[in-house]
Amino acid sequence: MLLELRRCNGIEEFRACVLLQKEVGNFSGAELVPLRMFVVADKVGGQVMGAFEGNSMVGFALSVPGTRSGHIYLHSHMLAVRKDYRNAGLGRRLKLMQREDALSRGIELIEWTFDPLEIENAYLNIEKLGSIARRYNINQYGITSSPLQGGLPSDRLIAEWWLKSKRVEKLLEDGKNALSTTVTAISVPAQIYEWKAGAETRGKAQQVQERNREQFLRAFANGLAVLNYERDSEGNGKFLLGRWDEKWSYASEA
Repeated sequence: MLLELRRCNGIEEFRACVLLQKEVGNFSGAELVPLRMFVVADKVGGQVMGAFEGNSMVGFALSVPGTRSGHIYLHSHMLAVRKDYRNAGLGRRLKLMQREDALSRGIELIEWTFDPLEIENAYLNIEKLGSIARRYNINQYGITSSPLQGGLPSDRLIAEWWLKSKRVEKLLEDGKNALSTTVTAISVPAQIYEWKAGAETRGKAQQVQERNREQFLRAFANGLAVLNYERDSEGNGKFLLGRWDEKWSYASEA
C-alpha cells in the first residue's frame, strides 16, 4: 500500500476531510466539524494532515492551536482512517507526522481526548505513541449521534503527548513502551462494543463506564497517571496506572 502523507492543501482536500469524517464517525450533520474549521485550522497554526492513495484521501488528522499558562500547544481534535486502511499503522504515522511538524515549530505538547471504552484506540495512544493520561472529563461532548458512542455519555480521557519527554523519545528509539510500576489497574471487557451496540445490553456498558469513571477520578486525585495499557488474547483491555517520574506539566490544566 503506497500512501503519501502530507499537509492538505486547498478547499477540495479540506472538503474530502469533511466527507471522510462523516464516513468514519457516522455523525449527524450538526456534529460534523465543518469545512470552515479545517480552513481556519490551516490558517492559524493548526494542522490538517492527510494520507492519500493516488488522488483518494484515506485518512487525516486535524489539530488546532491552544495556549495554557503562556505555553503554546496543539489540540489534536480528530483522527480518521478509512475502514479498509485500519490496523496497518496509518493512524500512528499521521500522529508522528504531527509530532515532527510540532517540534519543527518549537511545540512540545500535543493533547487529544479519547473514549476510555475504546480498547484499540487506548492501546495506540498509550503503548504505540507514549502519551499519558491523568485527567478525565465527564460527558465532554454530550450525548452524540455517533453509533460508536452507543448512546452513552461522552466521557473522555485527555491524552498528553509530551513530544520531547524521555518516555516518548525512548519509545520511538526502542519501538516499545517502557513498563512502569503499576499502582492500580482499570479494566475494559472485550464485550464492551457488543454491549454498546444493543439496546438491551447498553446498561452493562454504562455500568462499566460508571465504575471506571469513579476509579479514574479517584486515581487521578491521588496523583496517578495512565502509563501502560495491556490487551489479552481475548481482547480485554487494561489501563495500568502509576506515578510518572518526569515533571512535564503546564499549570492550570483543565
